[in-house]
Amino acid sequence: MKNAMKEKIAGGAAALGVSLMFPSPQLVEMLAYAGFDWVLLDCEHGSLSLADVEVMCMAADAAGITPIARPRSNSTADIQSVMDRGAKGVQVPHVNSRADAERAMAAVKFGPGAGRGLAAGTRPDRWGLGARMPDFVTAQNAGSLVCVQIEDREAVANIDDILSVEGIDVFFIGPSDLSQSLGFPGNAKAAPVAKVIDETLAKIVAAGKVPGMPATADALPDVVGKGCRYVYNHLPRILGAGASAYLGKVKG
Repeated sequence: MKNAMKEKIAGGAAALGVSLMFPSPQLVEMLAYAGFDWVLLDCEHGSLSLADVEVMCMAADAAGITPIARPRSNSTADIQSVMDRGAKGVQVPHVNSRADAERAMAAVKFGPGAGRGLAAGTRPDRWGLGARMPDFVTAQNAGSLVCVQIEDREAVANIDDILSVEGIDVFFIGPSDLSQSLGFPGNAKAAPVAKVIDETLAKIVAAGKVPGMPATADALPDVVGKGCRYVYNHLPRILGAGASAYLGKVKG
């Protein structure tokens, strides 16, 4: 399984994406043609069903953009479900401990233990009409991306243990939930929250790992400058910024 976005991050460049919270394979295509590297299919906060994820992954594959899914939870079943529909990776919410991180890894990668189940005939396996099963397993394990979200006070306290889990590609700081967990709901710029974010980013970078964060166009240089190579913005914010710029030409 080729994952151009994972390769770009591993090569030291920032991969820019857009988060989608509702079904639209057409928008997946548009984002690919607009030049984005990847699209986040948000099942945690959005209205996407597993059937929607599958169709949007088909659109992503056809248009040449990498589909990453955020499962409904950090459970093995929810992670496996989106991977079996063709997502090339997951952004797992609320990973608060080493055990959570290890479970996320096991739910994505094939291998011994109570992790991801191996079934013939899934879409990533080309419905059983693709490569030999051992070759499929090898390609999937090499190409799948694992991103864990650090978005709770507990996760920050356990960051060193979480960073010690081998194989995780991205450690993503979720500023909204983190602001809430720290007592400043919705205010990621509050001094205590900003301090925790900067300190956690520094720990991720110092460990030789890849951090990620969301970023608006204005915040993008700062976020990338702090080492983030896995970056996205939400579609409504992109549309809102574009609409404001367009309408401002008349209203101004």
